[in-house]
Amino acid sequence: MTPLHRHQLAWLTPAGWQRTLGRPWDAVANECLAHWAEQRLPLVVTRQPSCDDGGDTIAMGLPAPGRWDRRRLVLRVARADVLYFDEFPRAEQIVRLLPASARPAWRKLCAGLQACGAVARVHGSYGWKHLSGLDHVRAGSDIDVWVAVAGVEGADAAATLLQAFPAGRARLDGELVFEDGAAVAWREWLAWRGGHARALLVKRIDGCSLSRTPGSCTPSAVTEPT
Repeated sequence: MTPLHRHQLAWLTPAGWQRTLGRPWDAVANECLAHWAEQRLPLVVTRQPSCDDGGDTIAMGLPAPGRWDRRRLVLRVARADVLYFDEFPRAEQIVRLLPASARPAWRKLCAGLQACGAVARVHGSYGWKHLSGLDHVRAGSDIDVWVAVAGVEGADAAATLLQAFPAGRARLDGELVFEDGAAVAWREWLAWRGGHARALLVKRIDGCSLSRTPGSCTPSAVTEPT
């Protein structure tokens, strides 16, 4: 069974789409979902309830573009209706979606992250624009990244590179994701590592917790429920 993680993409089987479209949606949601099914576009895995039904269904979402009022559709999909899982595009794949003025700095950032062994992917409006070709991106949209890192040194290096990205080009938002699936906002990581925060919010597939370990430890070392 494929393990789930946040920001994971899921493509449904034709039968899965039929079952999804057969539910009592309103007109806007139904039209959006029908387009997704026709174009064979993915859904995204969201936070899973801590007390689920044994893994037979998966909580998923669809952040619709402006064409469908930017609705955030919430779904429960049978695992058997998932054809396959995949990931959002790597950071270097979305460069042409950015304003021309931001592209050189973005390419530099991508090269720096690759050099330090971090794998950066883009979700949010730019990630969905890459996948669907529709109007997900608005003026002032953030670039949402999640960066897979290995340990404290990798997280420090990646966060430093993200911080150095020129804010005037486009605003970067997003997370550092550790090997065990723990994710932290990169700005909060820098504050925590610098001793400017007493706790760090750690996100996982089934919820959130606060880490109050010293700044020299990984966020997954010791956690306390919020």
